[in-house]
Amino acid sequence: MTADLSDTEKQSITEIPHPSLQEGSSIYGGTKVFPDYQAEDGEVYFTLVHGLAHESSVSFVAILQATRALRKGFESAIYFYGPGSLNCLATRGFPTTGASAFPGEQNINGSLKTFIDEGGKVYCCRFGLSLHGAREEDLIEGVIPTHPLDVQDALIHYKRKGAIINSTYNF
Repeated sequence: MTADLSDTEKQSITEIPHPSLQEGSSIYGGTKVFPDYQAEDGEVYFTLVHGLAHESSVSFVAILQATRALRKGFESAIYFYGPGSLNCLATRGFPTTGASAFPGEQNINGSLKTFIDEGGKVYCCRFGLSLHGAREEDLIEGVIPTHPLDVQDALIHYKRKGAIINSTYNF
């Protein structure tokens, strides 16, 4: 260690040996309880996202779940609305677009690009963009801009298709 530590700071650090387990130690079981379901013909998975990028893991996990459904054979679509629309911006980055000021800053962008490249559909509410001064031209390539009245109709559309609906919301 390079910092000068007081005796009580040293005592606090050494009370519990570190690392308590070697890297790679298993601390959780690996039993999967439910079957690894695959899509049956025509099954659909629809995700609604109202969460902000980087404010929690909600938006990112929703994208990962939609991608997993796509890979299981589901027709899979994600609809970003309200502040969730900001997840669809290609202009994320610092000090330049596409750069990462911290590890994981581009996780959402990369995951959405993968989802689109693998055949998923991504919708983004234009009104949600406008609430935050975001421009439609700044959307990730392949994102489908939608009218504010489309949020409800998309939900009806995918419900009528029999979709599994995953609705996420956070603030």
